[in-house]
Amino acid sequence: MKRYAQLVSSLLLAAGMWAGAAALMAAQNELSQEDWASIRTVIASQLDAFRRDDADAAFSFASPAIQQQFHTPGEFMHMVRTGYSAVYRPRTVRFLEHFVLSEQPVQPLEIVTPDNLLVVAFYVMEQQPDGSWKIAGCALEATSASSV
Repeated sequence: MKRYAQLVSSLLLAAGMWAGAAALMAAQNELSQEDWASIRTVIASQLDAFRRDDADAAFSFASPAIQQQFHTPGEFMHMVRTGYSAVYRPRTVRFLEHFVLSEQPVQPLEIVTPDNLLVVAFYVMEQQPDGSWKIAGCALEATSASSV
């Protein structure tokens, strides 16, 4: 777990998500089950958009900072296709136990890729001023395991 925490911490620092997000999350160290259900719905909806190659829908689930970084749905999808193939075309997905790290909700997913590799994707989530949830980052951690 320590290695995963370090990976997610690095993701948070690299993405520069502390500004604004910390204020929104300060009172949210213990999110409700409804919040976690909403988070899972957002992630599942984006994965579904990837499966359909629906760039507009997939982009809509990204946080404002991610949208600003990639400018257009097409640029965002290109990044996902080339750097995040595990989430772009997973064979199977299983939600793992969520947690909060440095005031940021993190939802890990166990992903089996089409070539049967096991990958853990750590989704960092950000609550928006209207209460909705957006994906603020995703870090992939390959394992030495393969699916049977």
